[in-house]
Amino acid sequence: MAKGNKASRGKIILVAGGAGFVGSHLCTALLGAGNRVICLDSYLTGSPANLIGLQANPYFAMVEQDVCDEIDIDEPVDQIYNLACPASPPSYQADPIHTMMTSVTGTGNLLRLAERHGATFLQASTSEIYGDPEEHPQQENYWGHVNCTGPRACYDEGKRAAEALCFDSLRAGSVDTRVARIFNTYGPHMRPNDGRIVSNFIVQALRNEPLTVYGSGEQTRSFCYVSDLVDGLIRLMNRKENPAVPVNLGNPGEFTVIELAELVLSRIETASTIVHEPLPADDPQRRRPDIARARKLLGWEPKVPLEDGLTHTIAWFQSALAGSRAERRSGRTRRQPQLSVVTQDL
Repeated sequence: MAKGNKASRGKIILVAGGAGFVGSHLCTALLGAGNRVICLDSYLTGSPANLIGLQANPYFAMVEQDVCDEIDIDEPVDQIYNLACPASPPSYQADPIHTMMTSVTGTGNLLRLAERHGATFLQASTSEIYGDPEEHPQQENYWGHVNCTGPRACYDEGKRAAEALCFDSLRAGSVDTRVARIFNTYGPHMRPNDGRIVSNFIVQALRNEPLTVYGSGEQTRSFCYVSDLVDGLIRLMNRKENPAVPVNLGNPGEFTVIELAELVLSRIETASTIVHEPLPADDPQRRRPDIARARKLLGWEPKVPLEDGLTHTIAWFQSALAGSRAERRSGRTRRQPQLSVVTQDL
């Protein structure tokens, strides 16, 4: 059970997956807005290091738990954000069955928690539900082109099933659910080895390693800076009227993978070059959100240009990698922050 300071302060908000890349930024923003935040995370892909600076806040509490286990919170909860799922291919393919169950069983557990507390629920879905799309750009009414038995299905189909659970709960009148379909997002707190394209290129360039481009590099992506995404999630959660439809959140600026690689190389002093490797199975060829719905319903659109976001992200990785090198040279390991942690074995 989560414990901590129960003083009255804004809303009480549970962030599942709150120690992850996006989740940690969301926790920070929610605390800054005057709320009490309960972070629930198993640390499978999240990290206590992402929560440094939050642990001393009396309005922050940590529950270390897998969402696939039954969840019990012993205080009122007003809102629940579900970001609990590995989001990069190497991470979600490492244990595909657990990935699927995180989206299905985990989302079901959190929805039941929301129903018990009368909490508003936001599901962090993904552009991956569109698969390798035959429609471009992707609108929310597009049903997708997904290989339901391929190596990415554990994530793609898991997220599609989670959306179904959310909308069934909404239609049943049991939970006020909202669904955000998140497109490629980047920024500080990304894991250096998470396999995502922005972090891959930055880390490889900083280490003077070849930048690995899969396929021709002409496939496209859109890149949304994490602060813009967090703003969109909070707007969707706090919209007074439930949209009753999924909402794309992403940057409609479209870049080829080669363009991104060249942009990273232009911003880092490095000996790296570009090398090409075979394209992974079911890798989408084009990915760009249509955000007309987000503009209309939320008054939201991204503000941070890719060039500016990369500058902040590169600086963060430079600091993080320098710290890791210093620790290895000294023979020390990084000391984990002391958090208010309660482990639940239910």
